[in-house]
Amino acid sequence: MTNRKYTNRRYLDALEKKVLVFDGAMGTSLQLQNLTAEHFGGEQYNGCNDYLVISYPEAVEKVHRSFLEVGVDVLETDTFRSNRLTMAEYKLQDRIIEINVAAANLARKVADEFAAKTGQPRFVAGSIGPSGKLPSTNDPELSNVKYDELIDTFREQAVGLIQGGVDVLLIETSQDILEVKAAITGIHNAFAETQQYLPIQAQVTLDTTGRMLLGTDINASLTILEGMGIDVIGLNCSTGPEHMREPIRFLGENSTLPVSCIPNAGLPLNVDGQAVYPLEPEPFANDLYEFVTKHNISVVGGCCGTTPEHLKLLIQKLDQHPHPKRPLHSTPQLASAMSAISMRQEPAPTLLGERCNAQGSRKFKRLLLEEDYDGILDIAREQVAGGAHALDISVAVTERADEGEQMRKVIKKLQMGVDVPLVIDTTEVDVLEIALQTAPGRCLINSTHLESGREKADKIFGLARKYNAAVICLTIDENGMAKTAQRKLEVAQRIYDIAVNDHGLKPEDLVFDDLTFTLATGDVEFVDSAKETIEGIRLIKQNLPGVMTSLGVSNLSFGLAPQARPPLNSVMLYYCVQAGLDMAIVNAAHVMPYAEIGTEERNLCEDLIFNRREDALQRFIEHFETVTVSTESVVADPTAGMTPEQRLHWKILHRVKEGVEADIDEIINREPTGGRSARHEVAVHTLNTVLLPAMKEVGDKFGAGELILPFVLQSAETMKKTVSHLENYLEKVEGVTKGTVVIATVYGDVHDIGKNLVKTILANNGYTVVDLGKQVPAETIITRAVEENATAIGLSALLVSTSKQMPLIVNEMHRRGHKIPILIGGAAINRRFGRRILFAEDGNAYEPGVFYCKDAFEGLDTMDSLIDPKRKPAMLEQLRKDADMEMNRASQTKETAVSGQRSNIVPAPITLPAKLGQRVVKDMPLEMVLKHLNMNELYRLSWGAKNTHGKEWELPAPAV
Repeated sequence: MTNRKYTNRRYLDALEKKVLVFDGAMGTSLQLQNLTAEHFGGEQYNGCNDYLVISYPEAVEKVHRSFLEVGVDVLETDTFRSNRLTMAEYKLQDRIIEINVAAANLARKVADEFAAKTGQPRFVAGSIGPSGKLPSTNDPELSNVKYDELIDTFREQAVGLIQGGVDVLLIETSQDILEVKAAITGIHNAFAETQQYLPIQAQVTLDTTGRMLLGTDINASLTILEGMGIDVIGLNCSTGPEHMREPIRFLGENSTLPVSCIPNAGLPLNVDGQAVYPLEPEPFANDLYEFVTKHNISVVGGCCGTTPEHLKLLIQKLDQHPHPKRPLHSTPQLASAMSAISMRQEPAPTLLGERCNAQGSRKFKRLLLEEDYDGILDIAREQVAGGAHALDISVAVTERADEGEQMRKVIKKLQMGVDVPLVIDTTEVDVLEIALQTAPGRCLINSTHLESGREKADKIFGLARKYNAAVICLTIDENGMAKTAQRKLEVAQRIYDIAVNDHGLKPEDLVFDDLTFTLATGDVEFVDSAKETIEGIRLIKQNLPGVMTSLGVSNLSFGLAPQARPPLNSVMLYYCVQAGLDMAIVNAAHVMPYAEIGTEERNLCEDLIFNRREDALQRFIEHFETVTVSTESVVADPTAGMTPEQRLHWKILHRVKEGVEADIDEIINREPTGGRSARHEVAVHTLNTVLLPAMKEVGDKFGAGELILPFVLQSAETMKKTVSHLENYLEKVEGVTKGTVVIATVYGDVHDIGKNLVKTILANNGYTVVDLGKQVPAETIITRAVEENATAIGLSALLVSTSKQMPLIVNEMHRRGHKIPILIGGAAINRRFGRRILFAEDGNAYEPGVFYCKDAFEGLDTMDSLIDPKRKPAMLEQLRKDADMEMNRASQTKETAVSGQRSNIVPAPITLPAKLGQRVVKDMPLEMVLKHLNMNELYRLSWGAKNTHGKEWELPAPAV
C-alpha cells in the first residue's frame, strides 16, 4: 500500500484481504452508563472521558466489549483528546504518556481476548484527535501555537499509543489541514524515537458543503495528504453518510490509498439541549454498504451516535467483503489551503504568476518593506484574475534580515485570500522550511540544482519528501548552467536519480527548468540558446517519463526594449509548449496569442529564436525601435470599415474593452424612432447573434489550444462589460416573480461566463435568480435549491471533467425525492449528454426533467415552458421519448463495440480532430481513430463526448 517500512503491518495485511469495520461511538456509549463525578476521579476531572482509562477503566472496557461482541475488526482507543494542549483543561498535560499507554493497553487486552476466543483477528487503532488549535488562521488565540509545538504534541501522544501496543495510528476529526500535516510529521518522529513503525490512517471532517472548517475541499485534502507517508485516507464525524456521498465518491475514484468512511449516525438534532443522532441502524448500514460496493471504500465504522446495533447490521451486510481495488496512479496536483489544481493544465501551460517577487517587482518590494500585506494581497489577486494558476513568492531583500518572518507573514495573508497554490522561491533552506510549515496546501519549491554539489539539493529534496512538496529543478551542476540540449538532459538525469532513487520522490514531483538565456547580447555563445532550450524540453520529456518542465520565459528577452519583449516571449512560449512545456513563470499580461502576432513580427522573432540569420538580432532591434505598442504593428486599425456588430465580435475575441459601450449605443440607436420595446428587441438580437457567437468562438479557440486561459478570462471581462451596458436596453419584467432559479457553475469549474449570461437573461425576463457562483459543491446546490423552494436549478460546466458533477447532482436529487427540474449547459456538454443523465443510477428517469440548453435564450424558453401548465406536459413527454431513444441507441452501440463487430460500423464520411491521451491526432478519418481506442473509450464516445476542439464525437449507428 505504501513503500514505507513497518515493524507491525498486521492491520494492512488484513486490509488487503477484506473490508475492515471499526467500532462505534465511545462517547455515546459512555453517556448511557450515567457516570458520576466519582467515576471520573473527582469533580476536577468530571466529563473527561479520556481519563476514565485511569479512574474507571471498567466503563471503557464495557464499551470495547459491546462492539467486539457484534464482530467489529478494529477498536479505537479512548484517547481522542489525550494530548497536552486539550488535557491542560483538566491539568493533565503532564500525564499524557501514562494516559495513552493505559488506554492502548486496555484496548489491546480486550481485542486480544476476543481474537483468541473467536479466531477473528482484532486490531487496535490509537485515536488522535485535534489539538483545539487552528494553526492556519490568523486568530490570535486559535493560531497561537508554533508548528514545531504541534508536531511535538502529536509526537508525544503517538509515543504513548505505540508503547501501549496499538496496530495503527488514527488521526481523526481533523478540521485544519495544516494541523493534520503536523500530526503526521509528529507520528513519523515518534516512529523514529521508538523504532516502531506502524500504519497511519488520516481522516478529515467535512461539513454539509463538503469542506473542512477552514474551507479545504476533498480534492485539496487528498492532494495535500496522499504523499505524506500515510496508508489510509478518509472521512469521519461531522455529518451522516448522506452528506459524505460526493466526497466519498471522489476519494473512491481518485485515491491510490485505501479509503475509510466513519460517519455519525446522521446530523445531530438538538432535543432538550442534548445531541440526538437520528439515523437508524438499517439505513446507516445500507449507506455504508453502498459506499463499499459502489465507491470501493476499504474501511467503515461509526462515529458519534453509532451503537453496537449500527455496526452489527453493517457487518452482516458486508459478510467478509473483499478489499476493493485501488487506482494505481494519481493525477499530479498542487493545492492551496482550499482547492487543488492539476500540475498539467489543458491547454498548457500552467502559469506561475511572477509579480509577488521582491527581485522582479519594484511594487511588491516597496509593499514588502512597508509591511503593506493588504497591498501584497491585491497584487496576488490581480495575478489570479489575470489567469495565474499558482503564485511564485519571493521575499528576500537586502534591506531586511528577516526573510523567514516575512515569508511567514506573506503566506499567512495569501493562504486565505487567494485560492491558488503557492510556489516557494527562496535560496535559504531554513526559510523554505518555515514556508512549508506555514502553507496549508501542497506547494511547489522554486528551486534546486547541483551548482555546489548535492548537499543543498539533498536538504531540499528531504523537505519536499517531508512536507509533500513538488520541486523545480534547474539544469545546473558544478560546471555551471547547461547550455546545450544534451547537457541539459544529462544534468536533469543526474538530479532525477538523486530525487527519485535516493529520496523517494515520484517523477511527477519533479519539474525541470532547463533554463533560457537572454538573446539581447548577440554573444555568439548564446545565439543558439533558445533553440537548445526548446530541444532540451523535448529531450527531458522523452527520456524522463512522468516529470514536468517549466521555464522562466521572460529571461529570453531581458535587456530588449519593452515593446519588443511581449512578441518574442510569446513566440518562445508557443514553441516551448509544442515541445512539451508544462509550466511557465510569466506575467500573463505580457504575452499574446501566437496567432495574433503579425507575420512580419513573427518571422523576426523566429529568426532570432532559431538563429536563422546572422543579422537576426539587428533586424529585430531595428524593427522594434519604431514600434511604441507591439499590437500596433499587427494591424494599424483592425476595426476600420467594420459594422458595430463586427467590431463587438472582434473586440470580444481580441480582449479589447475600449469603446464597447459606444458600439452598443450605435446598434441600439440606428433606428431613432424606436421605442423602449423596439430597443429591447434589438438588444436581445444583439446578445443572441453577436455577443454569444463571439464568446463561443473564444471557447472553441480555447478548446483547440489556440488560446491560453488568461486570454479567455480577458475576453470574458470584455463580454461582461458589454453585457452590463446592454442591460440598460433590456426591459425588466416588473411585479411578481415568475419563479426562482438557483444557478451555479459546478464544483471544480472556475468558469462562469455562460452562467452569468443566463443570469442576465432570466433576471431581465421576470425570474428571481439565486447565483451561487462558481466551483460550487453538489451539496450546496441541492441544499440551497430546497431552501429557496426553487422552480428550477441551472448548472453550468466548461470542462468535460467537471461535467461529471451534473449526473451526480441529478442522481442525488432523484435519490432524495426532490421535484425540481434541472437545466444544464456549457461548452463541455451537448443535448445527448442531457438525455443520458435524465436516468438515475437505479435506471429510473428523474421525473422533473433534465433539460439541455444550448444558450441563455433556450434556457429562458425552457423556463417559460416549465411554468406554463399547458406546455410543460408535452415538453416532459418529448424529453422522455428522446431520452429513451438515446438510451436504446447507446445500448446498441455498446453491444456492437463490445462484440468487436467493427465491420458493422458505418465509416464516418467526415474527419474530426481528436485528442487521445497524450497523442494529438488531427484530421484523421474516424475509422482510423477507432483503431486507437479501447472498448471503454468507444462506449464513452458513443455518448457524444466533446473533443478538445469543442466538436462532438459521434459514432454512427450499426449497419442494418
